[in-house]
Amino acid sequence: LKIIIDNGSMVPIYEQIVDSVKKMIHKGTLKEQDILPSVRSLSGELKISALTVKKAYDILEEEGYTKTVHGKGSYILPVNSQKNFQDALMEVERQMEDIVIKGEKLGISHGEIREILDIIISSRKE
Repeated sequence: LKIIIDNGSMVPIYEQIVDSVKKMIHKGTLKEQDILPSVRSLSGELKISALTVKKAYDILEEEGYTKTVHGKGSYILPVNSQKNFQDALMEVERQMEDIVIKGEKLGISHGEIREILDIIISSRKE
């Protein structure tokens, strides 16, 4: 992987890694089923903390760009999966915005809305 980190940038290093990988996927440099370097390998290559690389890889997986198979590595997912995931995120965002607007109309503060969301999330079992 040809990832260039700008230590002088205001953008956190993990975000720079995420953005670089996304660009490579969209340009076709990285394709479906390609494997990313191991966390340890990339952190050594970039001379950064393994935790920083792990955070970037976790974000890529959360956003639907990769799938991590423990003991085997992180693989690039098909573009359709990425698009479907982005569409789902946008739908949830729209619904959450509607909830915030409704709460404001009912006099519920943003802090109270966050607390409600935290309670709902913590009560769910994954």
